[in-house]
Amino acid sequence: MDIAEVRRTAFAMPLTDPAYPPGPYKFYNREFVVITYRSDIDKLREVVPEPLEVAGDTVAYEFIRMPDSTGFGDYTETGQVIPVRFKTKDGVVQEGGYVHAMYLDDDAPIAGGREIWGFPKKLASPKISHEGDVVVCTLHYGSVLCVSATMGFKHREIDPAPLLRTLARPNFMIKIIPHVDCTPRICELVRYYMEDVNLKGAWAGPAAIQLFEHAMCDVARLPVREVVSATHYITDLTLGLGEAVFDYLKDV
Repeated sequence: MDIAEVRRTAFAMPLTDPAYPPGPYKFYNREFVVITYRSDIDKLREVVPEPLEVAGDTVAYEFIRMPDSTGFGDYTETGQVIPVRFKTKDGVVQEGGYVHAMYLDDDAPIAGGREIWGFPKKLASPKISHEGDVVVCTLHYGSVLCVSATMGFKHREIDPAPLLRTLARPNFMIKIIPHVDCTPRICELVRYYMEDVNLKGAWAGPAAIQLFEHAMCDVARLPVREVVSATHYITDLTLGLGEAVFDYLKDV
């Protein structure tokens, strides 16, 4: 394979057998269980990087079941999103979410999510199950239980308009790619949007969540003080490709 062929075919690793195909990445019947809770504002400030600003004392803990996603397959994901503000270069202040941690059970979206967008993904075993009148969500890291959450199953339908506005907001994360000497080669704040959202149903209900300490799964770093709300919804959507909005190695 000559240099020109490498340049023409290179997309993702491995060179001749990439871990995932090029996008777009579409998701069908994506099931969300999102429990919003109050946490420790000082702990949130410790993990949210500038130039983002923490927008309150809440955390959205998300479980997401993805049974049908183009290129990435059938998998389940979970993680924490922190409400933040971001001031663009033209002075516009955006309300959005900072993706703090993600755990999932499928290699392709771990590789693709980290390499393309910079999603903070690690391998673990999240699960959403329906047990009678309860939605049960768990996260195991190896054999150890790290999260246990429950929600009443479809207790009441909710107005879709506020949820759609929330889904239209930007999300942010830090993309880090190391150099061969382990110094950062890429360190950027990335912004992305969820696109073509088709909301198929949305419900609220009572919920509870517990986070447990673990050396390699640090969800308990953002402790639960009080559950604020819980939403269960199903969508089709496209995961929009990101854009770098701040370069930590160049912008000062």
